Amino acid sequence: MIGSGVAGLCAALHAREAGLSVVVVTKVNIDDGSTRWAQGGIAAVLDPLDTPAAHARDTLVAGVGLCDPAAVDVLTREGPARLHELIAAGAEFDRHSDGSLMLTREGGHHANRIVHAGGDATGAEVQRALHAAIHRDDGIRLIEHALVLDLLTGADGRAAGVSLHVLGEGSEDGVGAVLARAVVLATGGLGQVFASTTNPAVSTGDGVALALRAGAVVTDLEFVQFHPTALYLGANAPAGQQPLVSEAMRGEGAYLRNGAGERFMVGRHELAELAPRDVVAKNITREMLSAGAEHVWLDARHLGADFLEHRFPSILARARQAGIDPVTDLVPVAPAAHYASGGVRTDLRGRTSVPGLYACGEVACTGVHGANRLASNSLLEGLVFAGRIGADLARDLPPQAEPVDVDGNGLEHYVVSSTVREDLQHAMVRGAGVLRSAASLRSTSDALVQLGGKRSIDPRPVNWEVTNLHTVATALVAAASMREETRGCHWREDFPDASDEWRGHLLAAIAPDGALTETYEAM
Repeated sequence: MIGSGVAGLCAALHAREAGLSVVVVTKVNIDDGSTRWAQGGIAAVLDPLDTPAAHARDTLVAGVGLCDPAAVDVLTREGPARLHELIAAGAEFDRHSDGSLMLTREGGHHANRIVHAGGDATGAEVQRALHAAIHRDDGIRLIEHALVLDLLTGADGRAAGVSLHVLGEGSEDGVGAVLARAVVLATGGLGQVFASTTNPAVSTGDGVALALRAGAVVTDLEFVQFHPTALYLGANAPAGQQPLVSEAMRGEGAYLRNGAGERFMVGRHELAELAPRDVVAKNITREMLSAGAEHVWLDARHLGADFLEHRFPSILARARQAGIDPVTDLVPVAPAAHYASGGVRTDLRGRTSVPGLYACGEVACTGVHGANRLASNSLLEGLVFAGRIGADLARDLPPQAEPVDVDGNGLEHYVVSSTVREDLQHAMVRGAGVLRSAASLRSTSDALVQLGGKRSIDPRPVNWEVTNLHTVATALVAAASMREETRGCHWREDFPDASDEWRGHLLAAIAPDGALTETYEAM
């Protein structure tokens, strides 16, 4: 298992249930991925008046015609049982005085179906419970501080393990390997491709880059969801992870206002502030462009101090660190890269196009999210498809294959220098962020070619990470350039409408000669 968020740890636990020995590899510490940053909650049908079909309808609407209905059906039908498994594993969610689970709503949902923990600390509680479960199992070996480099394969092309760069205590110890009968990618997202993101520093697209180099098919990379409300810290704030102001705050009644104090989402969508994220992010961006402003405002003052302190303690604490008190102040917010709806293409069992290689969680594209992820479906997807991967691993696995070319395929000869990281991130925001056009994407592509020419012969992890960022950014820009329409979280200024001609998927792959290809597949 490569990754230690909800997807990787759940897949590890399910593999153990199948009687398999498991190695979990994570880049920093077990708790340093995206899961613990999730504030809002987990979407699942728990209210007797709600139905999986209704949850599926909301998911399909948010996905704007590109969801796989079979995958959505799996998610919404199996989700409640997987959530109860998580509770049985020790996760403690917020409850009413009678013991029933508290349920709230977020953008795009037409029913209260979001469970949460610690008010706005759901991810931290999920991570805590899974971390404890992993440490209780002696059949799971944990390797921390290890950056995965490449997939190892046998002579038949089947996954046989991974090569790693293992970091020692204060030193960089070099390349090693873990051999395995199957490999599960659960490496999370790629938000660090952009200068402003809610993703942690470890989210550098490592799994997608590894899969591309291994010959696996990657799809829908152009659909990067920008969260509408990241806390705006000022024009001089450093690049990288920005604090998230959860959609759940709007779900509880907070308003979005422009500089004139107007609730600009009213009349633009039937759900106003609770419209799907792409709709809200686009309208915030329009307001910012119209006013020449760097942000809009989130108004939660009318919710009251007692409620805000109890329901959103983490958000209040972080905002107050920045000198903003949501109890009495308007909160400055702006969109930031948040979630990759696309990723390594899988089937309903989590299998990729490379035999023995699986993918789960944000690194994967199961077909659930389509062109835009519905709020709080991400942790649920990790729970559901980790279980399905576990079931597939329980079937007969072939014996361990002897890997060919254990030395990392010679890729140390073309790692990109870490010195280009910030230039790459800012180029992506300027030309491939919320607003895109043929001209902006061409400019970004040219910048990526130039930055990719700055090589290093030193295969240290910092250079490998930037190599991965460059690989993923190049594939993302190629797909965004090819898709000449606006759909979901992909917004082309020069093609402002959705087109039936583009109701399909863009499949990215790297050929044996290293060339990137993008192929359109109609639905």
